[in-house]
Amino acid sequence: MSKKMNFSSKIYLALVYFFLYAPIIVLVIYSFNASSSTSVLSGFSFKWYAELFNDADTITAVKNTLVIAIVSSVIATVLGTAAAVGIDKLKNKFVKSAIMNVTNIPMMNPEIVTGISLLLLFVFGAKLMGMKSVLGLQTLIIAHITFVLPYVILSVLPKLRQMDHHLSEAAMDLGCTPVKSFFKVVLPSIMPGILTGFIMAFTLSLDDFVISYFVSGPEWQTLPIKLFSMTKKRVKPDMYALSTLIFFAILVLLMLINFMQARGEKKKEKDK
Repeated sequence: MSKKMNFSSKIYLALVYFFLYAPIIVLVIYSFNASSSTSVLSGFSFKWYAELFNDADTITAVKNTLVIAIVSSVIATVLGTAAAVGIDKLKNKFVKSAIMNVTNIPMMNPEIVTGISLLLLFVFGAKLMGMKSVLGLQTLIIAHITFVLPYVILSVLPKLRQMDHHLSEAAMDLGCTPVKSFFKVVLPSIMPGILTGFIMAFTLSLDDFVISYFVSGPEWQTLPIKLFSMTKKRVKPDMYALSTLIFFAILVLLMLINFMQARGEKKKEKDK
């Protein structure tokens, strides 16, 4: 009976992974298709990869997306870590619960509501300052920081709760200032949570379309917005090549992170 259950669970797991990764496999295969057909393979070719690197608009959209994702995720990680430390130190349970509820609202709020709200806020602020146009890089970065910040806070808080707070007190007893104690004791302990929050913020920023669509303005175009504009006519096959490159870049990054984590755990075991 247990063997049958084990076999059926393996089949179920294989089907789950098949449905998850079959579209990506098809995408990778057709990125090397010699023709622009999405149903017939005409041979192996790097034609669309060459087309991709010759497409100035797409390269600009990728650069814009990466700049916004990196800047917003770095700022959100710093602010989110500071906010998580502050929330963790709160003694009043009612205030702490209220702040956590407020933190959760941006995640529960539909993206279209967040996008329209930020658009109205930016336009209202621009009119108050007498500016004709405000939408652009700065509004995109502020908007992305706004919606990824809660994810960083919720990634760091569990690590703060897990760590032994007596360690930082002991460091201060031994002569460390509160700031030095934080950087020497607290920060290394919560670093896995900070890295998780940063990666999550980077991924969400990279992937966002709805909020970016409302606050981008006419001059700044991210990759998701460019892809959406293509769907009105026809998605060019060089987008298959770009998607393939993004997929393998993320795959390599995840493998490196897992390798570093495994190496860190081995070092901890040896130290013990």
